[in-house]
Amino acid sequence: MTDHLKTAREAIATEAAAITRLETLLDERFNQAVETILASKGKIVVSGVGKSGLIGRKLAATLSSTGTPAVFLHPTDAIHGDFGIMAPGDILIAISNSGRTDELLKLIPTVRNLPNKIIAIVGDCSSPLAKVSDICLDASVEKEACPLGLTPTASTTAAMVMGDALAVALLTAHGFDRHDFAASHPGGMLGARLNRSVGEIMHQGDELPIVSDNKLMPEVLAVMNCTKFGVAIVVDVQGRLVGIITDGDLRRLFSTHANPLNASAGEVASPNPRTIAADASLMEALKLMEIAQITALIITDGEKHPMGLIHIHDVLGRTQLWQGTQGG
Repeated sequence: MTDHLKTAREAIATEAAAITRLETLLDERFNQAVETILASKGKIVVSGVGKSGLIGRKLAATLSSTGTPAVFLHPTDAIHGDFGIMAPGDILIAISNSGRTDELLKLIPTVRNLPNKIIAIVGDCSSPLAKVSDICLDASVEKEACPLGLTPTASTTAAMVMGDALAVALLTAHGFDRHDFAASHPGGMLGARLNRSVGEIMHQGDELPIVSDNKLMPEVLAVMNCTKFGVAIVVDVQGRLVGIITDGDLRRLFSTHANPLNASAGEVASPNPRTIAADASLMEALKLMEIAQITALIITDGEKHPMGLIHIHDVLGRTQLWQGTQGG
């Protein structure tokens, strides 16, 4: 009887080895590919046939969703009228394990007539496609996971991972962040969440870790431990916001104060903490947190009375709060 688990593990190991090998194949050509795309004012057109075409569709979708406009163009459709989607200044990414795919090779002269740059992701950098390309990215594998050595398995995995590496390098170079991701995924969970208002999800009422500025540290610590936000909102006698106490403030207190437990909340608090309006969007809140490098924001009314508090995990939809939150 065939040992199916053994076969599966061998296939996985072969594909894992192919991915690991890609690291050793990366060289200056990868940098050239990234810089070429960054310098382009056009879009990316990804093309491939068969399994490589499926990988190409995935790459085009990944690029588009991470800040690099891209479309997939099947080479057969291209030479039968759809080549009009490609404009001067666009870049062709051609994917082929053999580098000898006729349909792709027939497309090359038309691409050159624009003229446009060509980046090849191939399994053979001595192949015809590699030779007619401006940049060849080596995605070769030592063997397929298929025992016959015929079914595209490790080779398609390698091509997909090379494409992902290219997309990640580009999004990093573009400075693509969560806000950009939300904007390009308006129907996704993160995008939908970030378009909600702060007031919809803020913690309020008895959940708020509010202390008067004359309270001593034992009571402040009790409030901080009870509410689990890792911060204390400090108010004056009129209930107006005067500061915030974070874990960082506590560390400074206990390292510099002779009698830290005798200090008052007003003495320890950092003044002028970051605040946001209840009608602001969660996207605005997230951007403010990232700019200020904090993880909690206080919501106040027009007279500086604390109305609520949000944590970055609330914004991103996580359910468990960090201990040791920084705020303010």
